[in-house]
Amino acid sequence: MHKKSVIYNILYLSLLKKNMNCPYCLNKESKVTDKRESPEGVRRRRECLKCGKRFTTYERISREDLYVIKKDGRREKFEREKLERGIIRAFEKRPVAKEKIDKMINEIEEQIRKRGKKEIKTSEMGELVMKKIKKIDNVAYIRFASVYRDFQDINDFKQEIKKL
Repeated sequence: MHKKSVIYNILYLSLLKKNMNCPYCLNKESKVTDKRESPEGVRRRRECLKCGKRFTTYERISREDLYVIKKDGRREKFEREKLERGIIRAFEKRPVAKEKIDKMINEIEEQIRKRGKKEIKTSEMGELVMKKIKKIDNVAYIRFASVYRDFQDINDFKQEIKKL
C-alpha cells in the first residue's frame, strides 16, 4: 500500500466520548489501568471511576475509505465488522482458536488494502476469504462457500466437497 494513498489518523477514544462511556453505568470518567499493542490496534484496560468495573477499548488507525462493489453494482462502504461476522459464523463450533481467526481477518483486510485501490468487487473479496478459510478448516470453508456461492441443494454441497 502506498503511504500517500493512506490517511493515517489515530483515533483517540478520549475524543470520542460516546465510545468512552462505562458499559455498566454509562459514566464518562475512567482511568487507564493497562495499555498494550494488539492486532486490533492499541488495547486499553479501563476502570470506571464511578462503579469501579473494568472494560476494554481499542484504538485503530483510520484509513482511507474502501468500497465494496456488490453483485448488483451497488457500492457499499467496506465494513470490517461485516466481514468478521461472516467468517466467525463459518467457524462457529469449530476447533479453531479465536486468535487464528482474528489473524486471518487482519491478513484479509491488509491484503485488500495493499492492492492500493479504493474499490473491490464482492466476488474478489469472497474468493480471497474462501482461500484463507480453506487453508484452516474444510468444514468452515464449506459453510462459507454454501452462503457465498448460494448453494441451492445437496448436489451443490457434494460438488464443492469433491473439490477438496
